[in-house]
Amino acid sequence: MRTVQGVALDGLRARVRALAERTGLPVWSAPVDVRAAGSGAARRRTGRAGRTPRGGTPLVDRGLAGKGLGAETAGRRTSVKESFQQPVAAPSEPATPATPAIPGVLRGLLGGLAPARPLRRPGAVRASAAALRALRARHGDAPALVRTRSGRTVLVLLDPQDLRRFYEEPVSVLAADPPEKCRGLGAAEPDGTGCSRAEPRTERRQISAEVLATGLPVHPSCGPFLAAVAEEARHLTATGTLDLARTRHAVNRAARRIVLGDAAAADEELAGWLTQLRAEGKGLRGGRVRSARTVRDKARARIQEYARHADGGTLVGRAARHADPTGTLDTVGEAEHWLLAMGAVPDTLLRTLLLLGAHPSEQDAAAAEAVAEAADGPGRGELPRLRACVRESLRLYPVVPDLIRVTRAETEWRGVRYPAGTSVLLPAAFHQRDPERVPAAHVFVPGRWKNPRADQDIRMAPFSHGGGRCPGDQLGLMITAALCAEVLRGHRIGSARPVLDPVGPLPATLDPHGIRLTLTRR
Repeated sequence: MRTVQGVALDGLRARVRALAERTGLPVWSAPVDVRAAGSGAARRRTGRAGRTPRGGTPLVDRGLAGKGLGAETAGRRTSVKESFQQPVAAPSEPATPATPAIPGVLRGLLGGLAPARPLRRPGAVRASAAALRALRARHGDAPALVRTRSGRTVLVLLDPQDLRRFYEEPVSVLAADPPEKCRGLGAAEPDGTGCSRAEPRTERRQISAEVLATGLPVHPSCGPFLAAVAEEARHLTATGTLDLARTRHAVNRAARRIVLGDAAAADEELAGWLTQLRAEGKGLRGGRVRSARTVRDKARARIQEYARHADGGTLVGRAARHADPTGTLDTVGEAEHWLLAMGAVPDTLLRTLLLLGAHPSEQDAAAAEAVAEAADGPGRGELPRLRACVRESLRLYPVVPDLIRVTRAETEWRGVRYPAGTSVLLPAAFHQRDPERVPAAHVFVPGRWKNPRADQDIRMAPFSHGGGRCPGDQLGLMITAALCAEVLRGHRIGSARPVLDPVGPLPATLDPHGIRLTLTRR
């Protein structure tokens, strides 16, 4: 039987958790005072206080990995099971201030393991980077086997030479861990290139790459694409302010025109369905799975109707007219996947404009390029300087901060054998902003992308590398750079929120919901 005090205590806990979610501050579990709570549930929670998941040892007590998994064993072959059976000695040196925070920050660090809201407090994410640096200092760049609070074991790659192998391994060795939207929407998006792990995936990716013109800086259909961008960009500059809601409205209209045709521009109902699928994909259970299937059926039927009348200049029109001898390409599924993928463009566009607003010289140079391109003639879509600005924005604030893959068979890393089913984590955001190996890691420097070999730098992965590279990277760059150009031709970015330091380190995160730009006429 519950008491009034117990109910009040539960309400207090709920308010504390809500405050922690809004501020990003950590909340540490503590034993419950049974006398204050006065309920059987509170007593049970007191008995569980301090217990680690699945009976394991806390990460700070047992170390970051079992003995024998560090750099000191890189020269010999051993087994992970054997390593965990060995006793773990206590560290001889005192722990650094960042080490005790590792279990708490891993939930924010390992973004691929569990979806989380963007942290508003940059220090928490910086603590994650500090934790990774502490791991690397302790293990001498060797991959570190880390157990998260949820009980999942992850092999974290800390050295660039391991990154190259991560990208080069075939799917038969390292299988792509399905993205969050694919985990939740396995039934909602079964045929998309980004979610499939079966053998036809290679053929579908090849067809999709040809439709998206992978590797070409300017898409063959750039004329109608850029015309749609120019028309919809007027929504961005219709008022003197620019925020995420207005940006999403304009970009999503342009995306529907590029993928499905002009008739789909004003289809806000389809936009709502896609938004619901994207949001529910983070974690579907029970009835929500059935609801997602219903929404997905509605979206597919609407997309199929547009596809019947789409002309050859749209992506779905190009896909429908493409030779598909194996019959493995689901045109409607691919169109849905492209629309969902373009959902990342508004966030990147807003962050890029915010960074340009904080760096007036870069903004003036980008605006001059936009004006010069318009004078040379419409439909070119090159804009190398603005593309470099977009790449730099993605380096600082990547769409996918962590990449996770799963081994399909036993693999060996630095002389240590790991069983099949091992999750391998590549913290891309950490490597792209690693001050020990990346010059001016926390500063906005678009000029670094002028080097032709910058795109091949294994540490920089705005669009990944190898077989897992995004096939629509060049198309995404062209659209985002063109949207920036449309804004900068006639307007200057004045005051902005948040305020960024143009010379000091940039914050570790930039929540697009909090960005608000003021536009003034040039």
